[in-house]
Amino acid sequence: MAVVTSETRATTARPAGGGGGVPVGRKLLRMNWLGGTAGWVWLLIVMVPLYWVVVTSFKAQSVYYLHNPLSLPTDPTLDNYRLVIESDFPRFFLNSVIVAAGTVIPAGAIAFMAAYAIVRGAGSRFLALTNGLFLMGLAIPLQATIIPVYLLIIKMQLYDSLLALMLPSIAFAIPLSVLVLTNFIRDVPKELFESMRVDGATEWGMLRTLALPLTRPALVTVGIYNGLAVWNGFLLPLILTQSPDKRTLPLGLWTFQGQYSVNVPAVLASVVLSTLPIVILYAIGRRQLLSGLTAGFSK
Repeated sequence: MAVVTSETRATTARPAGGGGGVPVGRKLLRMNWLGGTAGWVWLLIVMVPLYWVVVTSFKAQSVYYLHNPLSLPTDPTLDNYRLVIESDFPRFFLNSVIVAAGTVIPAGAIAFMAAYAIVRGAGSRFLALTNGLFLMGLAIPLQATIIPVYLLIIKMQLYDSLLALMLPSIAFAIPLSVLVLTNFIRDVPKELFESMRVDGATEWGMLRTLALPLTRPALVTVGIYNGLAVWNGFLLPLILTQSPDKRTLPLGLWTFQGQYSVNVPAVLASVVLSTLPIVILYAIGRRQLLSGLTAGFSK
C-alpha cells in the first residue's frame, strides 16, 4: 500500500510555480509503458529463434523442408537426439568440459592473484607496467595471433591435443579477468586489510581469508564469461586439432554436414544438448553473476 500511495502522489504532483504542465509522475508512467512494450517486443524477437531451434530438433529430416519452419511438428520424434548421442557427442561434450575447466580455473586463479598484487602494490612501477600489459592484451584479437599461436604449439609439440586449446585460451582470458577483478578488489575498504595486518596476517592470509570471499561474485562473473567463450570457441579447435577424438562441441557439429546437404534437425538437436549446461550454469550463478557485473565500477 505504501508503494501505491507514493506512486499516486507522484502522479498528482505538479511542477513548482503553479504551472499547468503535465505531471511528472504521469510522464514517468508513459515512459515505463513505452519501455515495457519495447522490452516485450525485444523478448519476442529473441524467443523466436530459440523456439525454432527447439521445435526443429523434434522434426524428422525428411519433412523439414516440406512444412513451415515455425510450425509445430505433426509427428514429433527423438531420432535426432538419438543420432546425436550415437555420433560421439559424449566425447565432444567431455572434451569441451575438460577444455573449459582447464581454462577457467587457471585463468581465474592467475588473474585473481595478479589483480590483488596490482591493487595492494599500487605504488610499484613494475606492477603498474604489468597492469598496462594486461590492458594491452584486450586490444589484441585472437584472429590476429592465430598464426604465431599455431607455430608456438607446433614448436612445443602440443598440436592435436586438448592442452593446445587450453594454453591460448588461458592467455586470452587473463586480461579481461584482471580488469574486472582489479576494479572489484579496489572497492574493498583498505581498513579491513590494515586491521588484518595489525593482527599479524600475511599477504597470502589476507588474500585467502579476506579478498577471496569478498570477490566471489566477480570470480563467478569472469568464470562464466570465460567459460562461455571457450565453450563456444571454434577457431582454436579448428586450427590446433585434427583427430576426431579431440573435437569440441562447436567443431563436432561438422559431423552432421554432408557434401551436398546438412541434417538441420540433428544439428539443432546437438545445439540444444550443448546449450543445456550453459543454461543450468547461469541458473545456478545468476545472482552472483549480476552482482559481479554491476559491482566494482561504482567509483
